[in-house]
Amino acid sequence: MAVIDRRGFRSNVGIIIVNSEKKLFWAKRIGQDAWQFPQGGMHPGETPEETLFRELEEEVGLKPADVEIISSTERWLYYRLPSYLIRYHSRPLCIGQKQKWFLLKLVSSEDQINLNSQGEKPEFDGWRWVSYWYPLKQVIDFKRSVYNKALKAFASFVLDEP
Repeated sequence: MAVIDRRGFRSNVGIIIVNSEKKLFWAKRIGQDAWQFPQGGMHPGETPEETLFRELEEEVGLKPADVEIISSTERWLYYRLPSYLIRYHSRPLCIGQKQKWFLLKLVSSEDQINLNSQGEKPEFDGWRWVSYWYPLKQVIDFKRSVYNKALKAFASFVLDEP
């Protein structure tokens, strides 16, 4: 069901949620000491915006009325998977992800956040609000460049800097 282009990159969205204190939503992958922004793969025929709202509800429990889209990246941002994560026997072969990133403002109460909204297979088992640049030092190495590009693209919308 994943959308993988002819070069082997899976189409995906990345989601950065900012609250009224300019802190970012940072989620802990279930059963791991690995933290990241919510993200998810596009289904065939889905637009990036449709994927955004589906993944937002599946992973974080938020509905479109709970957030406002502030911005999105103009281009796809790419990262390659390390070789140990590539499933070489899968077809089509996926070597990495191409992501459209969205910056969302939380407009409802954080009480609406529900990591178990889908019940059986939650993606995350913890979350917290973090400072803007904090994720760059914490995210797994192979995603760091994409996180840097996305955060730089959205900095002027969140921080009091140009």
